[in-house]
Amino acid sequence: MPDSPGLGEQALNKAAEIGLSSQLDEVESLDVDIKTDPLKLVQGQVDSVTIEGEGMVMQKDLRMEEFDMQMTNVAINPLSVAFGKIELTKPTEANAQVVLTEADINRAFNSEYVRSQLQSQKINVNGQVTTIEPQHVEFRLPGDGKVALNATMKIVETGENQQVAFSAVPKISANGKTVTLENVEYGESEEISPELTKALIDQTSEILNLSNFDLEGISLQVNQLKVEVGKLTLQAEAYVEQIPAA
Repeated sequence: MPDSPGLGEQALNKAAEIGLSSQLDEVESLDVDIKTDPLKLVQGQVDSVTIEGEGMVMQKDLRMEEFDMQMTNVAINPLSVAFGKIELTKPTEANAQVVLTEADINRAFNSEYVRSQLQSQKINVNGQVTTIEPQHVEFRLPGDGKVALNATMKIVETGENQQVAFSAVPKISANGKTVTLENVEYGESEEISPELTKALIDQTSEILNLSNFDLEGISLQVNQLKVEVGKLTLQAEAYVEQIPAA
């Protein structure tokens, strides 16, 4: 009987691609590459699993320009293969990289989700408790390890617009799960409510929060954040309990 290496791999690749795609709102391209041989597969061993995605849109309208993840020495349930699934028999660790562009983060800032988050807050402006409505939010990655934000916020009660502008240096928290903004420098705007600026600083951290990028069964812990002109790159360790199945 002629060997047909690759047949099992191809079926598994396809199943994993469908499973991952089902968790995304949109995806431009997604490629899962499973390397093993039929003998190892029968014993539940997989040499490596590589996932490469482009234009992956998660919940909350957060888009990743690139997502790359590599796992080695993966142990799977050999019976699950017959059903076109990759069922891990024990969790595995992987290396992952996520690239976000300036446009991706702007998209998130101007999404319905973030708008409603900001509108639901009561903020003190000039001694008055007010509701705000984002008119325009522009997020920039100007280089020098910084992020910058320029926003026009409408004070609903008075109808007036307030400008908020700041730049800051994003840093990863010790647990690798959240991003905080440090060394905040305020823009030229005068008579700004500190609470209004804080609401936008908190929202920036929230958008860059790493749990936003977790897929079912896969959680990321970031150990490096690289901020360049126009793009943000996160290097992470991934803890994989399950590869999403169709």
